[in-house]
Amino acid sequence: MARTPSNMIPLGTIAPDFKLRDTNSNNEYSLDDLRGSKGTLIMFICNHCPFVLHVIKEVVMIANDYRVQGIGVIAISSNDIEKYPQDAPELMTEFAFQNKIDFPYLYDESQEVAKAYEAACTPDFYLFDNQDRLFYRGQLDDSRPGNGIPLSGSDLRSAIDALIYNRSLKDPQKPSIGCNIKWKTSL
Repeated sequence: MARTPSNMIPLGTIAPDFKLRDTNSNNEYSLDDLRGSKGTLIMFICNHCPFVLHVIKEVVMIANDYRVQGIGVIAISSNDIEKYPQDAPELMTEFAFQNKIDFPYLYDESQEVAKAYEAACTPDFYLFDNQDRLFYRGQLDDSRPGNGIPLSGSDLRSAIDALIYNRSLKDPQKPSIGCNIKWKTSL
């Protein structure tokens, strides 16, 4: 199991726009369609990564807790499905159903969105304010598969609370750790 850290892009970076198909509804959405009134959480995940499987229940709880408070929640999968067919769109739909994901789970077939966000791993979390400026990027919490630390979502929850209630964030923000995004190889 690879342990790839997220790229800690500069805070204040403007969220790149996109137009991607939601595997839950089969609709196409842009960032503008899905942003929240207070901010937007964008996460890069996939169906098979042990790090994602470890945190998915907490991620869904966070989505349920904060969408009602004005946070838009978006999941994106950018993995190469030729080499990793378990991440195919129809299996994304099934994964969402099994894990009670009722927020958009978008498929980034070209991988251009992952590149624009400089996403490196799954899970990779980006929290933007209501002006689409990056407020937080990094880990959910210190829990990892097999390290014995219980899931709490504390780092991400603290960041969302700080955004909603106009408080400053603690430093430093720690990178997420996960499986590397499965990039397509060009010939």
